[in-house]
Amino acid sequence: MAGLAREIAACRICAQRFAETATGHEPRPVVWFRPGARMLIAGQAPGARVHQSGKPFDDPSGDRLRDWLGLSAHEFYDTARVAIVPMAFCFPGYDAKGSDLPPPKVCGQTWHDRVMQELAQVRLTVLVGGYAHKYHLGVKTGVTETVKAWRERAPEVFTLPHPSWRNTAWLRKNPWFEAEVLPALRARVKEVMDE
Repeated sequence: MAGLAREIAACRICAQRFAETATGHEPRPVVWFRPGARMLIAGQAPGARVHQSGKPFDDPSGDRLRDWLGLSAHEFYDTARVAIVPMAFCFPGYDAKGSDLPPPKVCGQTWHDRVMQELAQVRLTVLVGGYAHKYHLGVKTGVTETVKAWRERAPEVFTLPHPSWRNTAWLRKNPWFEAEVLPALRARVKEVMDE
């Protein structure tokens, strides 16, 4: 790890915030990018399992996302081709009811512009979930409307719902996503990865 990635890995801006969550955990930034990557996956924030492993999307959501993209785990974790940059590099923790806390805005404000400057070779950006949609696109619409408008941004940008099991009902209710978006996404991913 070098330069900016090392700085992010050492970040402790949210130490007090995380100590006050129901999980009472320490920061552990999950940094997974290198300059030269051709594809950017911009997500929300690491979950508890990723916090433990230190590997992004190392959970059932990651399995679903890799399936959506048509990538093997080996391809997905190839930092020479794929950058994985969440809205917050650390697990934000749970609230008192056990729900995920939102990604702290300070993380994006502190790091994202600098990270994006290092990722000048990106040819495909995959925005996963509402937080990434809002930050990268500045949209005010909800996830369904943003994902439905995928053709307006393709083939450079694809907007996806979060691949969490919590969105299984959303997927059933919106069959157009698997029928229309995923084939186009997989074709574009293959094109970019094969370059």
